[in-house]
Parts: sequence; C-alpha cells; structure tokens
Amino acid sequence: MKAFPRIAPFLSCQAPWSALLLCSVLVLQGCSLLPGAKQGDPDADAEDAVQTIGDKNAPDAFALQVQAPDAIRDQLERHMELQRFRKLPDLQAAELSRLLGAADANARDLLGTMGYFSPTLTIEMREVSDPGRPPRLVLVTVEPGPRTVVQKADVAFTGDEAEAPGFADRRASIQRDWSLQPGQPFTQSAWDSAKSQGLRQLQTRRYPTARIDSSRAEIDADKNDAQLAVTYAPGPPYRFGALRVSGSERYDPDGARRIARLPEGEEYSETALLDAQQRLASSGYYDAVFLSVDTDGTDPQAAPVVAQVREAPLKKVVFGVGLSTDSGPRLSLDHIHNRMPGLGWRAVSKLSVDRKNKLASTEWTALPEENGWRWFTGAQLQRETTGSYEVNSGRVRGGRTKNGDHIDRSYFLQYDMAKSQGEAAPPSSSSITANYAWTGRYFNNNTAPTSGWGVASEIGVGTTLTPERDPFVRALLRWQGYVPLGPVDLGEGIRRDSRLALRAEGGAVLAREGANIPVTQLFLTGGDTTVRGYGYRKIGARTDNDTLYGGRYLAVGSAEWQRPIVLRGNRTDFESAVFIDAGAVADKAGDLEPRVGVGAGLRWRSPVGPLQADVAYGVKSQEVRLHLRLGFSF
Repeated sequence: MKAFPRIAPFLSCQAPWSALLLCSVLVLQGCSLLPGAKQGDPDADAEDAVQTIGDKNAPDAFALQVQAPDAIRDQLERHMELQRFRKLPDLQAAELSRLLGAADANARDLLGTMGYFSPTLTIEMREVSDPGRPPRLVLVTVEPGPRTVVQKADVAFTGDEAEAPGFADRRASIQRDWSLQPGQPFTQSAWDSAKSQGLRQLQTRRYPTARIDSSRAEIDADKNDAQLAVTYAPGPPYRFGALRVSGSERYDPDGARRIARLPEGEEYSETALLDAQQRLASSGYYDAVFLSVDTDGTDPQAAPVVAQVREAPLKKVVFGVGLSTDSGPRLSLDHIHNRMPGLGWRAVSKLSVDRKNKLASTEWTALPEENGWRWFTGAQLQRETTGSYEVNSGRVRGGRTKNGDHIDRSYFLQYDMAKSQGEAAPPSSSSITANYAWTGRYFNNNTAPTSGWGVASEIGVGTTLTPERDPFVRALLRWQGYVPLGPVDLGEGIRRDSRLALRAEGGAVLAREGANIPVTQLFLTGGDTTVRGYGYRKIGARTDNDTLYGGRYLAVGSAEWQRPIVLRGNRTDFESAVFIDAGAVADKAGDLEPRVGVGAGLRWRSPVGPLQADVAYGVKSQEVRLHLRLGFSF
C-alpha cells in the first residue's frame, strides 16, 4: 500500500499550527452568513479573522507580501498566522526569523484547504531602508502547482433503516445530488459543505436524528487526487405526535394547537414544523415561538412536538411611520386586544393617514375551531381619492374564514355605502352582498417566491339599497406565476435561476346600465403593484370631459424578466428586472383601452423581505415614475 507523502490538514495533528488553523477555519465558515458574503467562500468578509497581537495603533514591525495567483494571494494575506505579530513592539529580526519557520507550515496548511497539496513555496525576509515603510519585508512566493481533483466520492449509509426497502429512493436522491462529484476541484470548504448538504437532506424529512457516522478524505499529493468517503446513519423514521405548549399562561394552549395545525400522525417534515411555528408566530398571540421535536426517550412514531412560547401582552398600541411612492408618507396607530372581555376574540383597531387615504377600522377574529374555520367581523370608515373624486365610504362585514397550507377560503355578508364629493360626482349609494373568496398559493416561498403559481378569486352577489334597488354581481380573478428560463452561472459551480414573472387580473360588475353601484365596488388600477409608469389608481373609466371614475370592467397583465446579478465576478443578493405592464378600466368591455408601462429595476433579497425598485415609463401618460415596494403578498 502506497504511503501518501502528505495528508490534508484535517487529518494531521503534528503541529500546533494545524490546530490553530482548524479553529480559524471553523470560525471563518460562519462569516458566509454575513450579509453580502460571497456564497461558497467561507473566508469572505473575514478581514479580522487573524487577530493582531500588540497595540493596534503601533507602527508595523514588518510588511507581508505574497506573490501568487490572485485568489491564493488574497487567502494567504488575510489568514496567515504571521499577520498576528505585525504590531508587536520591538520585534527583533531573530524573533521574526523563528516565526518564519512556522509560517511555512501555516501557509501550506492554508493552501491545502484550497486543494493545493504540492506547492513550491519560499519565504524570505528583507531589510527595508525606506523610512516611510516598515523596517522589514516578508516576501512569500508561491507556485501552487496543480489543484487536487476529486477522483472518487463514496456516499454510504448504515443502520437498520438504511436497509429498509423504502429507503432506496432516498439513498439514490442524496447520492445523485452530492455536490462534490468526481472531476471537481477539492477544497476543505467544498468537502464540509457536501457532507452537511447530504445530512440536511436526511434531517429535513423523516429522519430528524440523522448523523454522520464517519467521513474520510484521502489526498494523494503525487497524483493530485482525492478519495472521499462519508457514511450517514439515518436513525429511526419519525412521525409527529401531540403538540405541547410550554410557557403559556395568558392564552389557551388548545387554541395554540388549533392555530398551529401541526399534522399529527404524519411523517416528520422540517417544512411542516416551520410552517406551524410561523402560524403561531404570526397569530399575534406570541412574541416568540420555537417548535422542536422531542427525540429523547419517546416513540419515534408519535414524537411529541414542544412549542416554547413567550406570550404577547394582552393589549398593545403600535405607532407606525411609512412611505410609499403611491400615496406618500403615512402615519398609523394600531390598538390590539388579544382577548376581548366576554367574547374572547382578538380585536385589531387601526387609524391610518396618508396623502390619499384616511382610514379608521376594526377587525375582530375568533380562535379557529377544530375544523379550522373561524368567525370574523369588521367595520371601517374611509376617506380616499377615487379617480377625480373624494369618496367618504363605510363598510361592515361578517362571516367565516379558514386558512390552510395552500388554500384560504372565506364567506361573508358585506354592507357598503359611498358618498362622492366633487363636480358632477356620482350619487350616493349603498349595497349589500353575499361574498365568497378562494385563494390558492403554490409558490416555493410565500414571502419571496421564485417559482410556482397562485390564483385568487372573489365573487359577490347582492343588490343596491339606495338610491334604488338593483341586483348586481361582482367578480374578480387574479393569477401570478413564474416560468424558469434556465440557470445563470455565478462561478465556482454555483448557479441561480433566471425566470419570467407573469401576472394577470380581470374583474367585472354585472348590472343594468343605469344601476348606481357604490364606487368602492368599481375598479381602478395603476401604481406599484399593478401598472407601473402610472400613478396610484390613475387608470379608470373616463367621461367626455376626461373626469376619472371607477369602471365596471378591469383587465391587467404583466411580464417581467428577472435575472441574478454578478458584479465584478462576485455573487450578489441582487437581481435585475425588465418588465412591461398593461391595464385598462372601462364601463363596457368593448371600451377597454390598455395603458402600457415599460421599465427596468432591481430586486434585493433583504432580511425583512424582497425589496424592489423600478423606474417605469407610462407610454400613454408620457411620464417617468419611480416605484418602490417592500415585501410580497398574494
């Protein structure tokens, strides 16, 4: 059996520098989580990874210069242990010479983490007479040699579950998706990432206690190849048991269980666990929620799920300030009561004022029943700019609603009244309708989707009450979807998909021609989320003297090309977008005349949700407008 001349640093324990390096690498891997860190590079944004010994304000005792290819030079200059001693006061030449002996091994270890195990490396010290520079120069010259390539990667499994017939597909999936395949360059970070990725694939569904049983990377520095082997132990398969709430004092734990909708008895899924956690966190009853499966001494086929919660106050007042390119600056005041006396419902009351809208509203919601349905009621008073008129309106409604994993449904009765102010304003009117709404969301991510689709429909049947009674039907249909256009190569084997985002919306109010429908039941469009290049709700039906008002028919469409951005060879969290929007509103379907907007923009995956900034040109209005939007909702 051939003896390999050099083993990778993670298998060596002959020098204290290796231990120091291992600790440094582990710390540096966490830097990839920092905003803007280069994905796949554990050393990105880690300028301070090597801490300096001595006074930071003291002059440098020496300068370090590395002559090597760019990527290698950057790695060594950042992370060589020698950098720690630059600020040592009175560092003598003899002491520095002793440090250079350890620097050779340290540099080779660093090169090994990048896949270079047979470099030619020289380190020399030179005296510098220039008074404006450090007195000594340490010059590191590196010829990295050929990079080590993965020759073989064995991914195996052990334990009783690994032999089960139903595990074959899971085994094949992990082996197929293994990220460090033969032929790819070997690096320490890629090796660690591949092992972690395989483990995550096991732990996210059915096997929460999966672990790495063993792993080994054998490096042949003469042949510049790597033989990789990892063995996973899946452990027993798990199913969800009952939900136990820890920390609940003010609110009903049984209500928390109904809100979470944990799929008791079903196969363990990290996605299902996080969805239940998110439902509790967004319910308003809790300030903090953490769900975990109890895997200690429990039956894997009925493992309890523990919800550790920190309850929200019974009552809360929230003051808000906002800004929108549609309606300008906004002030809001919310009052929340999580358990109304006698009724036990949750009440959210709101006051909001912006340039175009003044709103006072209250919404009362019961806890969900066992079947998931809950009662709700609400009322609002509003003054807003609707077309060319100022409209004072009121609305009262009540009914039942149910939110599922993908589908939301509700049915309710609604009373509307509206009074317009302005020259030749429509007459005051009111109506009552019975309504049904259905929304299906099948996106890969409901807050920042890049694939999938969603559809929403609303239909209301009712009658006007004043100035006279006329029956009418109001219907609205919305759809949004993403079409993949192929991956964009971001370098180092990392790819991200570009896509086409499509959106369509249509609505109609069916009634006799002279019926006075409340203007709040008619359609207007335009703005950040509909037709860019036009002002908020500036597309509507028009009279002969160009007065704008709500129309009975609506049609909107949009197509947007979204593509990841690579800036100077670096991956970013930004995407570019080029789009065309079109929308029309009219009182007759045959009079629909589209208003078109075209433009381009940026998308950023911010920590609080997707941020989009667009510059759009309205072809009909011949105006250029800026549109800003934070978050995604459908």
